[in-house]
This record gives sequence, structure tokens and C-alpha cells, in this order.
Amino acid sequence: MHPSPNTRPTRADPGPDSPVMETRVNLPLIRRGKVRDVFSLPSGGSSPRLLLVASDRISAFDVVMPTPIPGKGRLLTEISLFWLRFIEQRGIVQTHLLSGDAADIPDAALTPGGTTREQLAGRVMIGRTCRVIPIECVVRGYLEGSGWREYKATGRVCGVPLPSGLAQCDRLPEPIFTPATKEEQGRHDENITFEHAGDLVGRPLMDTLRRISLAIYREASAHAASRGVIIADTKFEFGIAEGVEGPILIDEALTPDSSRFWPAERYAPGRAQESFDKQFLREWLEAQVAAGRWDKASPGPELPEPVVSGTAARYRLARDRLCG
Repeated sequence: MHPSPNTRPTRADPGPDSPVMETRVNLPLIRRGKVRDVFSLPSGGSSPRLLLVASDRISAFDVVMPTPIPGKGRLLTEISLFWLRFIEQRGIVQTHLLSGDAADIPDAALTPGGTTREQLAGRVMIGRTCRVIPIECVVRGYLEGSGWREYKATGRVCGVPLPSGLAQCDRLPEPIFTPATKEEQGRHDENITFEHAGDLVGRPLMDTLRRISLAIYREASAHAASRGVIIADTKFEFGIAEGVEGPILIDEALTPDSSRFWPAERYAPGRAQESFDKQFLREWLEAQVAAGRWDKASPGPELPEPVVSGTAARYRLARDRLCG
């Protein structure tokens, strides 16, 4: 179970468009993640279900910032719902998604002074309960971030050898699967080799997760390319659900929180790229670190308005391009 993030409790505002930093509902809390609050829902005679609420929290370097990004939770949910349905419609893998409708939350879960149904609208996913597989399934089509740093040092990424002479943000000859450990909140996930991941959860399961992850990435990348977006890399999470054969895709999928999105018309290898994700926030934070104003430890710094509005604008651009 993940501990609560370092957020300041705030009284729920009844306004449907007010930022949501923390969800308050009359349901058993399973965990507060860096972005999502997860609750247990009454089964109603069916299999156990979860309520996932996307808040307006934002994290970077595994630290939750104290300043919300208004509307971010709704944007993340809209993008995730689009991709989860896209993935199921193409028969790639089953997902945890059962509903994205706040009307499906029982009336008894909503109490005076708590988060209202209007505030929850557009932020929720109701999903299957499952056992989470403790591996982050990362797919990289381009060389950036920790992969670029590792490649410069070793010529490999997570044990995968790559051609020599590649530049920052170069497109890889083929997408590669580079797993990472899924750590408790507050600890950094660590890139590991495929063989190490197989030792942790079993080689047959990892073979399946690699096949599914690469298939999702290829289908999603083709769709994104048709909308002028490059998916440089992304990560998926999977679980095992009662009554479902094989692993299912859980949590979010292909959002600006879990992926690098670049505008195709401005792509040029050999440098960092403009992006439709939270790289804008990361770069501002790195400047605070360089200036000695932050040390990448909790609590994070308050975000100025230009960073808040600029981050929100990039998330909206991702939604508009990818989801139409």
C-alpha cells in the first residue's frame, strides 16, 4: 500500500471547476497515489471494483508539488478513457475499465462537506480490482531521458544494446521494452534488465507483458503520428484480475503523466524536444535545483502561475491532438 503523498489537506470546494487536491468520499480508501485517489466500491453482487479519481496534483522527480494544475485530472481521465477504449477495440489486451461515469458512484458515497458528484464528473474511472504486477513496463521508440543518459554511459538501455553514434532524441531502429521496478511512493523506480524482471515475476509473464506493451505502443504511435504527435516513450502497468485470463492493463494509459509527447512538425534529433507533457515542469524544477532553491526532496516548491498555466496548456494540446 502506498502512503499518502505530501499534500496539504484542503476543504472541498463545492464549485465543480475548483481544483481538486484530495478526494473526500464515504468509501474505504485504498491509497492516495501521486495523482490518483483509489477507493473500494461496493460490489453489488459483481466482482470487487475500484473507484479511481484523478486529482489535480502533479508530481515530478517522485515528489508531489504543493500547487495544483486546475483541470489536469479531467484531462488525464479523458485521455486515459480514449486510449483504454482504443486498446480494447483493437483486441490488444483487456483493461481494468468498467465505467467512466460519475453517475455510477453510489449516492451513499457522497456526503455533506465532501467531494461532490459535480467535482468528480470527468475525473473518475471505475475498474476491476486486481493484483498489481510490480513491474513498470516501459517502451521507448526514441532515445531521451534516463535511456539517453544510460546509452551515453554504456551504449545500452536496460541491457538492450543499441547502435553506436545515436544522438539525443534519435528514433530507435525498433521500439525497445525496458522494464523498471515499481517502488513505493517516495522511492525512485529503477531501470532493470528484462532478465532481472523475469527473475522477479517470472519469465513467461514478462514475455507476455513485453509482447502486449510493444503491440500497444505500435498501434498508439501510428494513431498519434496521424495526428502529428510522436510518442517518444511511455509506461504501462498491468495486473491480474479475478475471472480474467492473463494480465490486464490497469491505471492510466498514454497520458502526458506517463509518456513523452512531441509535436512531429518540430522534431529534430540532437537536442531536447518541445513537448506536450510535464517536461515543461521538470525543466523549471531543474532550474530551481541549479539555483540552489530546491534539492529534489519533499516538499516541492510552490509553482508560479506561468508554470501552472503552461503545464495545463500542454496537457490540453495533447488531449486535442490525440483525442480530437
